[in-house]
Amino acid sequence: MLTITKPEPNRVDIELSGRVSSEEMAKGLDDLLELSQDVNKGTMLYTITSFAFPDLGAIAVEMARLPKLLGLLGRFDRCAVLSDAAWLRTAAEVEGALIPGFDINAFDLSERDAAEAWLKTGTA
Repeated sequence: MLTITKPEPNRVDIELSGRVSSEEMAKGLDDLLELSQDVNKGTMLYTITSFAFPDLGAIAVEMARLPKLLGLLGRFDRCAVLSDAAWLRTAAEVEGALIPGFDINAFDLSERDAAEAWLKTGTA
């Protein structure tokens, strides 16, 4: 399951759970692109539970949209990643260290309040 919502004008939330099919990936990424069009210096809450690698069709869908997705990075300043998998939290923070001007902080699923606070203030 991949669900994209926009709870606030300058915030987008992504929920990813289990294995994502190519149809789910296409809809989710199209939703992300559409909902992010007017975001400026935005924040993102990315919740990942029961992660399973997407099928090959879903990866192809993502690769086809990669140029547009990379263009989104300039619209966001900060992303909080909530996950039940320690390795995903570590990977997210490494990715954040590699992307200039885009802060990523990872939290355990039980730390949602701290993630929300960090998105609003920059401190957990």
